[in-house]
Amino acid sequence: MNTQDADLVVKLQQDDVAAFDTLYWRYHQAVYRNIFKFVKEPIATEDILQEVYARLWEKRKDINPGQSVAGWLFVISFNLSVDHVRKRLREQTIHKELFNLNTDSDDWTDNKDMYEQQYQLLQEAIAQLSDKKRQIVTMCKLEGKTYDEVAAELNISRNTVKEHLSVAMARLNEYIQKNKEHKYIVLFLFFLNYTD
Repeated sequence: MNTQDADLVVKLQQDDVAAFDTLYWRYHQAVYRNIFKFVKEPIATEDILQEVYARLWEKRKDINPGQSVAGWLFVISFNLSVDHVRKRLREQTIHKELFNLNTDSDDWTDNKDMYEQQYQLLQEAIAQLSDKKRQIVTMCKLEGKTYDEVAAELNISRNTVKEHLSVAMARLNEYIQKNKEHKYIVLFLFFLNYTD
């Protein structure tokens, strides 16, 4: 065990920004390399790296000084990298589904019932969520607000907004998968604005 790191974690838990900075400069290059090996995108790697260190600060009280902070950073960065890759794969699947839709058909352009079905299914799916998740989905996806704006309005952390939204979107997806006869809902959900 690295006693210097243990001391830094203790200071970090006392809200010592200098300890945070020291841990950042000590490990950020290694964490960056590990993320990049997995996601292979420089911009996404930078975003994930920032998220790792945001979590380090947010979760500082929960970290055990007797355990490896480098290991903690690696686990968090790995989990965030996996989440990123899964999201990217889901988006690629949606793109393929969109490509296979016949958007030139008359029922796509003229069928008001189809639009109403999309809206109804989305409303039903959203109604299944808890109050907080429903509120966050509405603000982020339907009102187009950023994570930071929602966090400020609800007086919660940006990370909490992201976590609620991630769980909510998974639940919406599950609900919609159970109602696959409404194939155009895929397109409707895809065009809901993603916010950062």
